[in-house]
Amino acid sequence: MLKLLKFIWTTIRTILTIILVALLAIIITQRVSNNKMAVAGFRIFTVVTESMVPEYLVGDAIFTQTIEPEDIKVGDDVTYLGTAESFRDKIVTHRVISIEKAEDGQYIFQTKGIANDKEDPKINETQIYGKVIYKIKSISYLNSVIGNLYGMYFAIFIPFGLIIFIEYIGYRKDKKEELEEELEKENNEDEKKEEIDLKEKRKERRKKRRKRRNKNK
Repeated sequence: MLKLLKFIWTTIRTILTIILVALLAIIITQRVSNNKMAVAGFRIFTVVTESMVPEYLVGDAIFTQTIEPEDIKVGDDVTYLGTAESFRDKIVTHRVISIEKAEDGQYIFQTKGIANDKEDPKINETQIYGKVIYKIKSISYLNSVIGNLYGMYFAIFIPFGLIIFIEYIGYRKDKKEELEEELEKENNEDEKKEEIDLKEKRKERRKKRRKRRNKNK
């Protein structure tokens, strides 16, 4: 039972470490590259307006994944970099309401916020970062913290320091248990050896007694 619990805890610890490292890698890569780079096609953004209420609320963190333009469908929510009017240089997450193909073969998308009355300026496929695949609230704070330089350093060193500390504690505990098991094994072996030696001595004594009896006869 104890070994099962230890295995479960080790598995959970490993999974959480991997998830944390992956999230940090995605967010930090985005910050360093100004959203030009993704990790395995994934990016994380934070919703800052109410244009997609009730689907996404302000503060929600959304995961996007790089997608081929031809795979985008009407009804998909996409995150893109605006280049026209009030959307210029802004990262926008809105719903695709229509798709067309230009003469040069590029896809043109018409998007709109769920809560907005007006459509966005049309965008081409090169502006799209990815399609929204998931939203989660628990990392929104982390994402906003990493939005500034000091927060980024804080988010890098503190979690990794915590991971290293947890792994070190786990390592020390595992080593201690291994040492205890080895000592217990050695003690058991010594006890068995002593028991064997005692049996051998008894056998020798019995042999000697039998010899003396035979001589007396």
